[in-house]
Formats: sequence, C-alpha cells, structure tokens
Amino acid sequence: LQVEASLEEQNFTELWGKKAKELYGSIWNNFSDPQLRKIIGSIQTLGPSNLPLEKREQYNTILSNMDKIYSTAKVCPANDTCWELEPGTHPQLDWAGRSHPCSWRTSWGKDEYLVLVRWWWHLCRAAVGCDTPAKYEEFVKLSNEAYQMDGYEDTGSYWRSWTVGGARGAHTGPQWEREFPVITVFLFLPTYHQLCSSYFLFSGNMWAQQWNNIYDLMVPYPEKPNLDVTSTMVQQGWNATHMFRVSEEFFTSLGLLEMPPEFWEKSMLEKPIDGREVVCHASAWDFYNRKDFRIKQCTTVTMEQLFTVHHEMGHVQYYLQYKDQPVSFRSGANPGFHEAIGDVMSLSVSTPSHLQKIGLLSSATEDTESNINYLLKMALEKIAFLPFGYLIDQWRWNVFNGHTPPNRYNYDWWYLRTKYQGICAPVSRNESNFDPGAKYHIPGNTPYIRDFVSFILQFQFHKALCQAASHSGPLHTCDIYMSKEAGAKLREVLKAGSSKSWQEILFNLTGTDKMDAGALLEYFSPVTTWLQEQNNKTNEVLGWPEFDWRPPIPEGYPEGIDKIADEAQAKEFLSEYNSTAEAVWNAYTEASWAYNTNITDYNKEIMLEKNLDMSKHTLEYGMRAREFDTSDFQDQSVTRILKKLSVLERAALPEDELKEYNTLLSDMETTYSVAKVCRENNTCHPLDPDLTDIMATSRDYDELLFVWKGWRDAAGKNIKNNYKRYVELSNKAAVLNGYTDNGAFWRSLYETSTLEEDLERLYLQLQPLYLNLHAYVRRALYKKYGAEHINLKGPIPAHLLGNMWAQSWSNIFDLVIPFPDATKVDATPAMKQQGWTPKKMFEESDHFFTSLGLIPMPQEFWDKSMIEKPTDGREVVCHASAWDFYNRKDFRIKQCTVVNMDDLITVHHEMGHVQYFLQYMDQPISFRDGANPGFHEAVGDVMALSVSTPKHLHSINLLDQVTENEESDINYLMSIALDKIAFLPFGYLMDQWRWKVFDGRINEDEYNQQWWNLRMKYQGLCPPVPRSEDDFDPGAKFHIPANVPYIRYFISFVIQFQFHQALCAAAGHTGPLHTCDIYQSKDAGSLLGEALKLGFSKPWPEAMEIITGQPNMSADALMSYFEPLMTWLVKENEKNGEVLGWPEYSWTPYTATPAPVSSSQANFLGMTLASDEATAGGWVLLALALVFLITTIFFGVKFCSTRRKAFKSSSEMELK
Repeated sequence: LQVEASLEEQNFTELWGKKAKELYGSIWNNFSDPQLRKIIGSIQTLGPSNLPLEKREQYNTILSNMDKIYSTAKVCPANDTCWELEPGTHPQLDWAGRSHPCSWRTSWGKDEYLVLVRWWWHLCRAAVGCDTPAKYEEFVKLSNEAYQMDGYEDTGSYWRSWTVGGARGAHTGPQWEREFPVITVFLFLPTYHQLCSSYFLFSGNMWAQQWNNIYDLMVPYPEKPNLDVTSTMVQQGWNATHMFRVSEEFFTSLGLLEMPPEFWEKSMLEKPIDGREVVCHASAWDFYNRKDFRIKQCTTVTMEQLFTVHHEMGHVQYYLQYKDQPVSFRSGANPGFHEAIGDVMSLSVSTPSHLQKIGLLSSATEDTESNINYLLKMALEKIAFLPFGYLIDQWRWNVFNGHTPPNRYNYDWWYLRTKYQGICAPVSRNESNFDPGAKYHIPGNTPYIRDFVSFILQFQFHKALCQAASHSGPLHTCDIYMSKEAGAKLREVLKAGSSKSWQEILFNLTGTDKMDAGALLEYFSPVTTWLQEQNNKTNEVLGWPEFDWRPPIPEGYPEGIDKIADEAQAKEFLSEYNSTAEAVWNAYTEASWAYNTNITDYNKEIMLEKNLDMSKHTLEYGMRAREFDTSDFQDQSVTRILKKLSVLERAALPEDELKEYNTLLSDMETTYSVAKVCRENNTCHPLDPDLTDIMATSRDYDELLFVWKGWRDAAGKNIKNNYKRYVELSNKAAVLNGYTDNGAFWRSLYETSTLEEDLERLYLQLQPLYLNLHAYVRRALYKKYGAEHINLKGPIPAHLLGNMWAQSWSNIFDLVIPFPDATKVDATPAMKQQGWTPKKMFEESDHFFTSLGLIPMPQEFWDKSMIEKPTDGREVVCHASAWDFYNRKDFRIKQCTVVNMDDLITVHHEMGHVQYFLQYMDQPISFRDGANPGFHEAVGDVMALSVSTPKHLHSINLLDQVTENEESDINYLMSIALDKIAFLPFGYLMDQWRWKVFDGRINEDEYNQQWWNLRMKYQGLCPPVPRSEDDFDPGAKFHIPANVPYIRYFISFVIQFQFHQALCAAAGHTGPLHTCDIYQSKDAGSLLGEALKLGFSKPWPEAMEIITGQPNMSADALMSYFEPLMTWLVKENEKNGEVLGWPEYSWTPYTATPAPVSSSQANFLGMTLASDEATAGGWVLLALALVFLITTIFFGVKFCSTRRKAFKSSSEMELK
C-alpha cells in the first residue's frame, strides 16, 4: 500500500509538473511575482516522478524495504527473548531520545556492554542486513537519475538547493568546531578513569549523536540537585497524553494555536499493544487537508521524551500556522527551520524555572554550580550532536556525487566519524558491514543537515524570542512561557511557511539574514569557560592526534556473539548447499559449454543468465555461511567449507555490476576467440590451427613478424578498454570480500602468507638454468637470422621462438638441437604415418591412467567431449580445457586437437584434470577442486614427463628404438627444457603484471610498457616492432581476457617434478630422473590417487606430504632432472664465450646495427664474407652510399625518435 500510495503521489507530481513545464517552461523565470516564480519552479521539480514507471516502482520498493528492515529489526539472544529498538524492552536499560527513541543508559557492566555491541553488530549485519548496501547503491543510482532530469548534478545538489546557493556550507561549517573539542576532552578523562578496565562505548547513545545519557558519569557538582525529573513524572502519574497536553498548553500560552480534534483522535502517541509492527521513530504528519495533523511516537514517561514531545508538537504548530498557504508553500522556510521550532520550545521547557512552574521541581536553584551542571547536560545533547549532524549528509553528498563509491561506504563513514566526532568503532568494521544503514535517516532517505542547521537556528530563535519576552539575565535561564510578545514574533515566522526566502524570514525575526553560532556560544559561555579551566588543570590535548587508536576487545568478550554456534545446524546447512549447488553449477556449466562450443549471441545470453543465477546462489549461501561461529566446531571440514563459502568472489557485487562484470568477461573472451589475422588477399587465419602452425614451422623472419603483430592487433588492442573496467570491478569484488585487491584474493587461494617470498625463492633457484638456456638459444638464432636481427648481448625478439607468446620454445628444436646426428625424440612423424586420430590420442592417454590403477573415463566423456575443431562452421573457443559438470558423472574436454606430439602432451595434461575430477567427485562440492590451483595443472603434466620419454614412446610404437647415450640424453633434455624451463619466467611474470595492475602499482596508462618491462626483466625478450600504449599485448594471451590466474602454471611446473620424483621412487625406478616412466606402476598410481581424492578438503601441504613425504614446494627435483643438461649448457656457453643475461637490454631489432665481427671477416648486406670480398663490394656501392647518406641519417634519426616516442622505459635501472 505504501508503494502504491507513493506511486499515486508521484503520478500527481508528474502530471502537474509536466503541465507547468508545458505552459510556463520558458517564461516562468521572467514572472514579476516572486511567490509565483517559486511555486512554478517547485512544481516543475519532479524528482522520482521523472523516472519511468518501472524504475519508479523499483525506487519506491527499495525505500519501503529499507524502512521495513530497519523498523522491524530485533535482536534475539540465546534465551529467545527478542529486543526491539524501542523503549522499555530490556529491564536494565532506560531508553530515551529527542529525535529517536533509542539512547542508552545503563549500569555499564560487562553484560550491558556486550548487549550494546550485539546491537551494533546486529542492526548492521542481521537486521539492517548485508543486502542493504546493495539496495542503497541501487537507490542512489535511481535517485541521481531522477534529479539529474531536473537539472541537478545529483541528489545531494538538489538537497543543498533548499538553502539557496549552499548557504549552509558557507555559514555553518566551522561553527561547531569552536565548541565541540573542548567538551570532548573533558568527557574523555572521567570516562576513562571509570571505564578503562572495560573499554565501553562511551556516548550512551546507539549512534553517539547525543551524550546526555552518560551525564551521571561526569556531573561537575554531584552534590547539587539532579535536573532529571523522570522519577517525579512517574510518581505524579504522568502518561503520554498528559505530556502532549502540557506541550499544547505551552504553545497556547504564547497565543499560538491549540491542537485540532483530529490530532487527539488520530495520532499514535504510544506504542500499540495489539502486536502490530510499527515505525516508532517519532514524527509529525501533515495530511494536507488543513485540519488533519498527527504525531506518531512510542512515547515513554521520561524527561527526554518530554522534550521530544515539544519538538514534534513544534512541527504540528508550524503545520497549523501555514495551512492556508498554497500547498507548495506548506513547508519550513528551509528544512532546518522546521526542526528548530520545537527545539526552541525545549530550551525554555528544560530550564529549572520552567520545570518548577509545571510542578516537576520543588525549587529552582540558580547558582553558579547548578548552572554548570545544567549547561553541561545541555551541551552533552546539543554540542555533542553538531559534528554528527554535520557529517551524515557530508557522507551522503559524497555518495551521491561518486566521491564515496560503494566499495568505500563503511570506510568513508568511519573516516568522517573520526574526523568530525573523534569517534571510533568499538569492534572491527569492514565493507561487509553497512553502519550508515543503522541510522534511521539513511534507509529512510531523510536529509539530515536540517538537524545541524536547526541546532544553530534554535539558539538564534531563542535569543530573539527571549528579547521579545523582555528576558534579562543569562540566555540559558530564559523561559518564554506565557509571553504573548514572543508568540507573536514566532507566529510571523510560522505563518510564512516557505512563501519567502528563509533569509528574509530569519532577518524579520533576528535582525540578520545569516545563520550564526553567536547565540549558541553565548548560551554555553559559562560552561565553556569552566571546561577550559578544567582541561588546563589536567593538560588535556584538544582533538585526537592518535586518531588510529582502537580499543582492545574486552577480556572475556565472545567473538561472534550474534552468530550461530550449533555445529549440527551448520552440517544441515551444508547438506542443503551441496545439493542446491550441484544443480545450479551444472546448469551454468552446461550453458557455458554450449557457448564455448558454439559462439552465438543467443548462447552468450543464456550463459550470462545462468552465471547470474550461480552468483545469486553463491551470494545467498555465502551470506548464510557468514552467520556461523565455527570457533568451537569439532569437524574441521565443516569449518573449512564455511570459510570458503564466506568468500563470495564476484557474487559480492551489486547485481547490475555483476551483470556488467560477466558481460565484460564474455565480451573479452569472445573478442579473443573469434580474432583472425587477414592478409591483403583477404585470406584470414584464426589462432588455431593456422597462426599456431605458422609460428611453429615458419623460419621466415618477416612472415613471423606479420603473424605476431597481426594477432596482437586483432586480439589485444580490442579488449583494452574492457580490461580497465574489469580491473575496477574485480577489485571492488575483492574489497567486498575483505581483501585489499583482486591480486590479494588470488594469492589467498594458496593459504600461505609467504607465497610471494616462496615464489621468488623458487625462481632465483631456477634462474641460472634459464639464463644458460637463453644464451644457448640466442646463439642458435644468431646463426639462423644474423646480426641484423639478433644481438648476442641483448634480448631475443619475441616472435622467433616458435610460439605466439614465446612461452614454449620446443617448436624451434630443429634450430637449437645440440647433436643433430643423434636420436631426436619426436613422435609426430610416426603418429601421422600410423594414422593416429585425436580420439586415439585420448584413448592412449586414458590407457596410461588406467595402467596406474586409476579411474577410466566414463561413457559421458566419450559421448560429449569436443576433441576436434568442428567442421560445420561453428565458432568455438579452441583453447584446451577440462570440464566438471558437477553431477559426478559428466566430465568433458574441449580441445581442437591436432595430431602431433605437442598435442599428445596437451591431451595428457587435460586428461590429468579429468582424472582429478574423477578422484574427488564424492567430496562435498566445495572440496571438488585442487589442493591448490597449481596441483590441478601439475597432475596431467607429471604424466607427460613419463609419456615423453623415449622408453615410453617406444613402448607405444611411436619410436623405433631407444638409444641410451649422452648425446641422445642431451637432445631429449633440451627438447623438454625448451618447453619446461623456457616457460618458467613467463609463468612467473604473467601474474606479477596482474598483481601490480590490481594493487595500482601499474596504472592503466602504462599497461603495455610495464608488460614489456617484465618480459625483458624475466624472459630477456623484446618486441620485434615498436609498441605503445595504443597496444595491449597482455590481452593477446588467453588467460588475461579470460580471467584465469596464471601463477598456478609456474607452481605446477615446479611441483610436477617433485611429484615425478616421488612417483618414480614408488615405481622402483633407478637411474637418472629424466629416464623414468611410471607407466603400468600400480604403486605409483595408488600414491597419486590418495592425494587426488583429497581435493581441496585439506591444506595443500598435506596433499604434498602424501606424495613427496614433505610439505614444501622445492625446485630441487627439477634441478636434479635437468642436471645433465645444465652441466652441458655451462660448458657449451663457456666455450662460445656467451654472456649470460642481456646487458644491452635497450637493443631492439627494428633499430639494430650489426654486431662486430672478427677481423678476418666482414658483414656486407647481412652476409658474413671474407674481408677482401666485402671491400670490393663496398667500392661498388660507394657512390650510391654517398647519394643516400643524408637520407640514411634522416631515417635513422626518424626511427630513433619513433622508438623513443613509442616506448619510454621507466625501469631501465631495474632491468640492468
């Protein structure tokens, strides 16, 4: 009904607003009547009525839901007694409040502190709910959209327009600062002395907006009478109705209007006892029929609530006075005026003299000490409020204008609270909390700066009315009760409504048209002087220079007090999750498979839809998982699953950004997968198999260059803009999950705090082997391509290594083979000669695994896998991948298999993934993953280390004979090293680059430069043509646009040798490690199977220990495997005088000059000739050389300039 009513109101606003624009849109600013101009301008501001109906309904529903969440929130302790936010629900608490029915006053024992913290946490996390930030984010977008249609920059701009030209900011900013710090310091010292052993929340109010409830802790003169008349009110039998009658009598004593009959008949002055859920937040209501005005308040009999009654009655008096104005003028002169009217009454009502007049004090003591007591209590309400009143809309204005993005909602909230209030949270807070939502006005969409303004204006009003009442004496003693003169002045303010500018109305009352804190400072002058004296005595520090201090958790404070500690309930929850997750994940995987094997827009939409369903499921169960306290759980697997579920990953994003994120990934992967390189004759080549074959087999420098550059133009450049946004959303998701950035989240999957240090240690251990391989290969390429293209002291051009990304160099084995006449291990010719097919390759791999006693592929694998590239014209994602369909029977591989030895190795790699799936398929779904991501990659590769041996290839008839001699061994090890060792720096740098992108060390305007800096630093490679920030070469590698972390491959390339060494020992192998073949060893298979069955159920060091007998990653096994090759490479490089590394790192092939040659030879036109031959040729061309000299110099300078412009390295010293 509320949503429907809001729609009806908005429809009315839309109708008349559009009518006003139609009639007067271009001329109303020229009207001579200022009131008419104001009315027409007001009518034309449509706000939410600008939105289309669907969005309008969404806007209203969000507000209604947030209001309901807040208003119906309850906290239910273990004894099932539920507490509401309203008064009187806990016997140890005395609840009261001026602008909200919740402020705390307790005996301040430990139990009460826990109650308070429980409230704090529960309002945000359970009652207000972690879904509220997403709702609020959506509300902000819709609200901004609405007010931008009215010509405002955002909603905050519209709110500020109410005070004309932002006068609030101009006149109110620093005023409270003059008073507030003094009070803060005085408050702290006695509170600390009394409470330092327990560190309680000091303010006595749920939001620390007013501190008067802890007045008893700091009464300056305790022997003086207590001004709290609550007990007297109770003794005299006061009730809610009587409190409102007393307030009415105050207004009529000033000659103002009494409440109409409808007020008494229809108001809700007490909380209903019939079980209804109500919004208890005190509020006054104008029903716009000029006779029906009401108040809704769950009133309790306390002095604080008596002041709240006067505040709300002030609103109604305002309504009564301006009810005959046009409806557009039935509002306060500005919003702060409305809030100030009731409060200015309270400044009189709270005086001892007035409390005596109405029979609540027997006598009114007027001495200095009593005045200090009274003024300090007033300051704890009025002055303590000012920074809070100021910061709430500071936060919202920043939210509306985008300076506070959703991933900083809570951080910026506490930043402002510390900056302005000097308040810190009593327990740890993060972005999974939404503490602003625990204050009614945030979900209620009620601007709050009005309250700050009102706390300034009320003292200006009070002083002016006291002067009209002929008061003499200190301002804080003034009571305007029964002054018709004061009432007459006030009536003129109220009757005007908003028909005049607030500056004019303020001037008519006070003689100034500016808000000013002078009256406030005058009011509190006596206590200000006293506070300064007290603080000087104890040498207090004003402010909070140690702003980052946080209180320790009290001894005995139970963590997770609002969480579920029932382990049986947790197991029931996980059983429910497991069954539902299997269905949801299977549906997404089926949709993703359909898209990857048939790239169409329709399949893409279905995939995105199912991805969203999966994310919603993850969000729902992840949030529920966070409700459990696992500290006393006995079953560690339950704790482990709940911890994993609590990380929501991308599902933590708001729904619209989640859709955007999924679309970005799909678009980037599609761009990559359908990219082609086209020649001038319009022949176009996809990556697989065409470009891959060219890079592997061609030895034409320019052909390789064409393909290399063409692929990066087609695949990399086109995703750069999407990638920037992907980084933003990935980081936002990570922050919402409690990580500093997405790189930190990726690293967390390895469950070790020293991952980066461990990886660097491994890389440094392996680096000498890579440097020797690099130097040897560079010499071989020099022999092939000459000094024009290769510098023996520089980096290698990245397109000459037989692979599109230079990650594997095995395709140039023919150029670098150490002993050409010795045996070469290449099964490709035999495979083709024997008529091998892709299916036979997979069958052979399946046979290898079953020979170890492992699980054969199920029938679904053979029926449903895509093991060849379709010939029916479908676009597919050819990148090889293994798929688990989460139903414990359907496992597939997608691969555009080519019959060659390289793909035979890839087949074993992918089949290794599927074997892992099969082994852990009976684990709970959360544990169906590798022990760490590197384990999954290593399992297939460890098989390939056996499969690629001459011994094994001979056993499956792909090699005629096994020649065991040093030269054949070196050839074999070189072929493996070109794949394994050449890969290591590439596998290491990929995520080095991404981690730096995620944490901001690499900015978006240096993506490509830093990519090549890392490739230079670790691989010793350079681009063969100039690159600039217009290029995006990282995007030309599948794993970048596909969002696949890559450090797993580096880790797998290390640990696979550890696995291989351990399995070879289990198989009883003797001899060099590189000759081991575990084929048909059931013992090796049993050892491996035991580790694979664990899945993710145990930390990876336990799985490592099962296989290797120790828990650590180590490169020792790898170095042992390649020890014969390392020894040979060192000797060969020393013989050739090779320089290890690339000291001439700034050399590039496109600006190269030939390297020096020996004295008996000369380089002529790219050829190495005898000196006399080169001299003769030189004389022949001398004339031409002179003619073209100037042109040569010109182009030389031009090329150098181009290079420097295209790529300026900021890391040259690092590269040295």
